[in-house]
Amino acid sequence: MVFEGKAAIVVPGDEPIQIAGSEHLAKLEPYGDVTLYADRPESSEQKVERAKGADVIMNTRGALTWREEELSRLPKLKLIATCSIGTDMIDLEAARRHGVAVCNQPGRTAPVVAEHVFGLMFAVAKRAAFLTSETKAGHWPRMDNVMLQGKLLGVVGTGNTGSEMARLARAIGMEVVAWTFNPSPERAKKLGVRYVELDELLKTSDVVSLHVALTDETRSLIGIRELSLMKSGALLLNGARGAVVDTDALVDALNQGRLGGAGIDVYEQEPPPTNHPLFACEQVVLTPHCADMTPEGVDLLNSGVVENVIAFLKGQPQNLVV
Repeated sequence: MVFEGKAAIVVPGDEPIQIAGSEHLAKLEPYGDVTLYADRPESSEQKVERAKGADVIMNTRGALTWREEELSRLPKLKLIATCSIGTDMIDLEAARRHGVAVCNQPGRTAPVVAEHVFGLMFAVAKRAAFLTSETKAGHWPRMDNVMLQGKLLGVVGTGNTGSEMARLARAIGMEVVAWTFNPSPERAKKLGVRYVELDELLKTSDVVSLHVALTDETRSLIGIRELSLMKSGALLLNGARGAVVDTDALVDALNQGRLGGAGIDVYEQEPPPTNHPLFACEQVVLTPHCADMTPEGVDLLNSGVVENVIAFLKGQPQNLVV
């Protein structure tokens, strides 16, 4: 159904700046009036107040969540368009009940995100954060780093980002195994990987890289048992979602020296608290959920969210999750 008249489009909290000032916003002028808030709402009440009267929400920041409590108070809302691949910030069942469509941007920034995780792998393998800190402190540590060429990478989740991670790893001479919920010989051949069971991947991989969406099935996918299966000295990379990994179990594995290190871009609470247990671990490289935060990545997401909104208002919805 084509949207009649001009839509009320709201960006309820664009902090840190994502879409404010983007040239892509001008494309919305024929379709609706945009109200953009350049700071983050201080409460759920303020968030709802900002979104009241909106036909469309452009959710540019994943920290802004939309659950039953908020959605039930927004009867006019027709669409939430995200600046992301993930949709875990939205209660999809509640959105469905309230007739709110949700669209995301599957695969749009996969090369950008995979490159970041690939970089994390090198940073962890070469102990970049730890050795930088030690050198600045006047120390001169002698310890082995990890050579990645010829090693085995286990990719957990072979969607767009996981597939790109596999390609990058093969380019430097790594062997790649993978796990997914629905493997197939055709997919394995296309990606140049060998699909194995998750336990086998964990037992044999020198590096394990996580690229699954956060769902009920993947929450705490990597816990105490799974970490205990990993090879001594193996590296873990998480570019998926924080809740895919049991953080306490990961911290224990790192502090006990069972894992060689971890590269983390995502956390269960974002921003994480200043006393987050990972902060005290030596062999970690931590980034603030910024894998797609390059000029290219930001532009791709901004153009993508605008395209999704326009398509919906023209009665040609795309990338619908709900």
